[in-house]
Amino acid sequence: MAVAYPAAPPARAVPRAAAGGWRSRWPLLPLVATVLLTAVPVPARGPAAWPDIRPADIASGIAVLLCVGRLLYLGRRPLTAAAALVLGIPALGFAVATVTAADPSAALPGFVRYLQVFVLVPAAVFLLIRDARGFRVLTGALVLLALVQGVTGVHQYVTGTGASYRGEEIRAVGTFGPGDIMGMATVVAYGLLVAAAHALRTPGGAPSWLRPCAGVIAVALTVPLALSFSRGVWIATAAAVLAVLVLTGRRQATRSLAVLCAAGVVLVGGFGIGSGMISQRLDSVTEVASNPDRSVSDRYALWGAAVGMWNERPATGVGLKGFPVHLDGHAPIGLSAGSDTEGAGQAYRKQALLSPHNMYLLVLAEQGLIGLTAVLGGWAAILVGAVRRLSLARSRGHAAVDCGLAAVGLMIWQSVNFLYADIGGPTTVLGGVVLGLAAWWALAEPEQAGAA
Repeated sequence: MAVAYPAAPPARAVPRAAAGGWRSRWPLLPLVATVLLTAVPVPARGPAAWPDIRPADIASGIAVLLCVGRLLYLGRRPLTAAAALVLGIPALGFAVATVTAADPSAALPGFVRYLQVFVLVPAAVFLLIRDARGFRVLTGALVLLALVQGVTGVHQYVTGTGASYRGEEIRAVGTFGPGDIMGMATVVAYGLLVAAAHALRTPGGAPSWLRPCAGVIAVALTVPLALSFSRGVWIATAAAVLAVLVLTGRRQATRSLAVLCAAGVVLVGGFGIGSGMISQRLDSVTEVASNPDRSVSDRYALWGAAVGMWNERPATGVGLKGFPVHLDGHAPIGLSAGSDTEGAGQAYRKQALLSPHNMYLLVLAEQGLIGLTAVLGGWAAILVGAVRRLSLARSRGHAAVDCGLAAVGLMIWQSVNFLYADIGGPTTVLGGVVLGLAAWWALAEPEQAGAA
């Protein structure tokens, strides 16, 4: 007679939330800290060979060390072959520009900074994000930073405690001060694009309030963005938003544009939020060729100086950190001695013009064609890969389309903004975070990027 044994209890399934809970998310803390600590004001020093080390830089260094430790001791996955190639190629250009500089020791600080922003931090973001949830945690930090800075900037405009603009201390600069007038506008633009992505494609299983909340945040952030009076950031944000709308489909793009236009009319026209000066600033955008103001004339002069440096050494450039050193030999007589900054708690100060305010021309001048090809090649590969994966995700109905929209929007914004700006200031490290987010979406394994 066979003995009947009691059936073994079924294996206990691990809840999905537990698998993606705190234990798997804590490595993102240094990256979240990198984003949020950007807002911590740090007193500016005078010109120095080595850049200021800010709290956000320390946090990014911890993130990099954490990646190294996980790779060495825990055997966690390294970069994919494609990611290693795309993120590693720029390092070759940085190294060549350093060793071929007239004074390699003077170029070394630039090499470290470029390596941090364009190689190490993006690689850390790529390695520490495990899935779409991790991506959303990090972009959520960008939105939080944007809200804090945006509220601070609007308060500065309303109370007249901002940076000086046309004789009035009304320019919204957040906690970054008049020495980095594009800092607040940059982080607000990041947050606006992320919020817009979530409003356009809400993740599956998200609470019902997320979509309208994201839409309200995106529209609200247009106010501090407008009050920054930063023409370059306006253009970059408009280009990125339009691109994201196009990628969501014609019907939704039409509806969203109508909502944005209506919100703009109400906020600026109806309430008169900075309408007069915003109108003047917009008019100046159309006059940059026919009747440029002083800041635009200086920018043209700096661009010409950068091209002149490249003509001297077309292959390798004048070396990292070489632009300020060679500027006097290439700048026209009409170039200003510096820009006037004051307000937002800072006394009047003349800020020296030490860069061309164009990332592509800065790389061309200091790294030559070798460096520019390496940098542009990597960025182009990330952007093309991000757009391609977004198209595939939309066609297959993946739940992480919001991540793709955010990644593409941020990468397009960075690419366009670099036409009018370059690295420098407290938001520099955020450029590495954005590059890492776009690289993760474009180059991570399909099962990671496609996961909800």
